[in-house]
Amino acid sequence: MPQVEEKQQNNKSGSASTVFASLAALGSVIVASSCCLPLLPFLFAAGAAGTSAFVGKLRPYLLVASVLLIAFAFYKSWRAKQCNCKPSRISTVLLWFSAIMVFLFTFFPQVIANFLADILAGKS
Repeated sequence: MPQVEEKQQNNKSGSASTVFASLAALGSVIVASSCCLPLLPFLFAAGAAGTSAFVGKLRPYLLVASVLLIAFAFYKSWRAKQCNCKPSRISTVLLWFSAIMVFLFTFFPQVIANFLADILAGKS
């Protein structure tokens, strides 16, 4: 029985790694999309053009990193279920939210940039 309890305690870290992988994927997709969508434009206006040009070159690598991290998070979630350790509801919701955001930012970056620009400009 001590081995079962030890396995269950070790599997609890699986939920944390799923959350970390989801957040890392979100972070990398946001950085990858910053070439089209400068973050906090009023604070970073002076360096946005240079940063966008630099990050624009890294965009393919960051998108690959995002997809790999999402895949890793889904694997960790699946693996936790195989070990009889149910992932927390928050980690599951965050994982699916991250997957949807990575999909949207990967395939529709300009649509999202235009939508946010309209919101910031006060248009509806």
